[in-house]
Amino acid sequence: MKKLVRLAAAGVLAAATTVSVAQQQDAPIKIGYVSLERIIRESSAAKSAQDRIQQEFSRRDKDLQDMAARLKQTSEKLERDATVIAEGERLRRQRELADLDREFQRKQREFREDINQRRNEELATVIERANRVIRQIAEQERYDVIFQDAVHVSPRIDITEKVLRALNSAK
Repeated sequence: MKKLVRLAAAGVLAAATTVSVAQQQDAPIKIGYVSLERIIRESSAAKSAQDRIQQEFSRRDKDLQDMAARLKQTSEKLERDATVIAEGERLRRQRELADLDREFQRKQREFREDINQRRNEELATVIERANRVIRQIAEQERYDVIFQDAVHVSPRIDITEKVLRALNSAK
């Protein structure tokens, strides 16, 4: 008797699952698309991240610009004076110029690496926030799938503007 009840329960469960799957298959699939490039370019979160990076690195950028100007002045002075100074003095100045140029190149390379690292960190934060907003919209509006990369997208399924509004209002 217990086996018969279990078998009947299993049959009812299987039938309910089959009906549920069939109903889901008959429902239209809801697809969306979000341009992550636009989110990164236009969202207030991305713009404020860019402002933070600009502010954080502005002093180092100014220092590099000053160093480049000093390097240029030193090079021009050496060129002007090359014919009227002693050979030993000219060689000493050339070595100083080469040292200054190496230091400038090193600082410039470190600056680029540091700013790229910070930009990637900030970008990751913006993308993480955007993905949370996208998931929230997907759940609320019952999207089956939302793409972030596509060769062609119909404006009919593009929800980028909706995501931008939600992201900008979330602060």
